[in-house]
Amino acid sequence: MTELDELASRCHDLPARRWLRRMAIMQFETGASGWLADVHRCPSPNFNERPAGCVPELLVVHNISLPPGQFGTGEIDALFCNRLDCTAHPFYLELVDLRVSAHFLIERCGSVTQFVSREDRAWHAGVSEWRSRRDCNNFSIGIELEGTDYLPFEPAQYDVLAALATTILAEYPQIREDSIVGHSDIAPGRKTDPGPAFDWSGFRDRLMSRRARPTPLLNEVPR
Repeated sequence: MTELDELASRCHDLPARRWLRRMAIMQFETGASGWLADVHRCPSPNFNERPAGCVPELLVVHNISLPPGQFGTGEIDALFCNRLDCTAHPFYLELVDLRVSAHFLIERCGSVTQFVSREDRAWHAGVSEWRSRRDCNNFSIGIELEGTDYLPFEPAQYDVLAALATTILAEYPQIREDSIVGHSDIAPGRKTDPGPAFDWSGFRDRLMSRRARPTPLLNEVPR
């Protein structure tokens, strides 16, 4: 039983329970124009079009928490949508006029929010380089995990990340499993996330297991 199965068995809200069970056994449902059909949407203004001819070839894993080390505050959404009150916490003074985003955020409970269409260029990587190609925002998809470099991530986050990555890799075959990297891999010396607490081996095991499963029909999904 995965962490998502366990959460679903303890969830009393029927729509949430069905969503958790779906995520435990199958991919996300792709929607129109680069938006997933079954996650929360919070459109960010911080994006632009990818350069002509650029398609996603890289998946970048980050971590974020606002304030640092605090979870479930809603402040990540506020940052990505330019609504963060930078007077609310001393750390936020470093974020004044910062304009950033990611395509997805996976919260501690496994809930997913999408901020930018996968077809567009989110502003998550900054100054970066991968295999001699600079400006990784042009050809990547960015996924933020709510967390820090040194606190363990939740099992549900690994399960959902594997499900989300499976969907993205199926949609963009240019992204191979060895092209799933951390922010620290494309901006070494400048960035450290997702950090030493991120279990790359455990994540890749989940991803391989999920990609090996047949996709069930919708009417086979447990209710």
